[in-house]
Amino acid sequence: MEISQLTRKAAASTAEEFSNLVKTSVETLIEERSRGRSGELEIEGGLVYLPSQGKTIVVGDLHGDLQSLIFILERSGFIRSSPQAREYIVFLGDYGDRGEKSVEVYYFILSLKLMFREKVILLRGNHEGPRDLKVRPHDLPYFLSVRYPDEWRKTYKSLRELFDSLHHSVMVREKYLMLHGGLPEGITSVSDIAYAHQYHPDKRYLEQILWSDPGQTPKNYPSPRGAGRIFGEKITREVLGQLGVKTLIRSHEPCEGTSLNHKGKVLTLFSRKGEPYFNSQAAYLEIDLSAKAKSGQELVKEAHYF
Repeated sequence: MEISQLTRKAAASTAEEFSNLVKTSVETLIEERSRGRSGELEIEGGLVYLPSQGKTIVVGDLHGDLQSLIFILERSGFIRSSPQAREYIVFLGDYGDRGEKSVEVYYFILSLKLMFREKVILLRGNHEGPRDLKVRPHDLPYFLSVRYPDEWRKTYKSLRELFDSLHHSVMVREKYLMLHGGLPEGITSVSDIAYAHQYHPDKRYLEQILWSDPGQTPKNYPSPRGAGRIFGEKITREVLGQLGVKTLIRSHEPCEGTSLNHKGKVLTLFSRKGEPYFNSQAAYLEIDLSAKAKSGQELVKEAHYF
């Protein structure tokens, strides 16, 4: 399907079509997790392992910015890639809220998931978090009510089910960890990340994966966001060392496309443009999965800015 066709379908979808799309996507995600595999992807709990072959596109926060999503898909050529090609796309979460095209962005990414299955990895952001971790603004229900005045509650309920079905992290062994927010404190193994959703809320691993931010000081302290932590470079060294990876790729914070923390061990990626952030540029990544692991400094130089 061409991007122009998908754009028209997203704009014209009925509440029933949208709800059915979400339902089928939830079923697909649950099946992936229960099988522990999707194509060449290994899946352990909420952690997806990308193979060290091929390439992946990485997309940060979108927050209802359909125009930037379309630009990324067109410029990267992902939809035009061969079915046999080892090409993946990882979305780091925060698809809706703040942007008036939130419904259309969900329609797009879920359509991509069903079209390309194992080549599309949809991660959970804090705006897709569990109900006990409330986010503000959460104007997705408003955008749904504008689009589907009589059935917005039904469509919103289906999206809440989707949120609980999304994976929350991606790993390329010995190279990269990808997630939305930050590194959880106190983990002892990769299983603590993989099964963070099952430990929640007794352990705060999932909360920190979705909400935490890197800080400028060595100390860790509660986040002013009201959830998550500000984690220092010591946590970054320890957790990345435990997991045997070089670089954390995350989103969650607005920036001019990319920013670096902790001597390049943490790369923040932001793929949305416009208000309320008013960043002048956004970015996405294309990573050669077969190449040696790169630092944040190297990845920033190769990022695609727009």
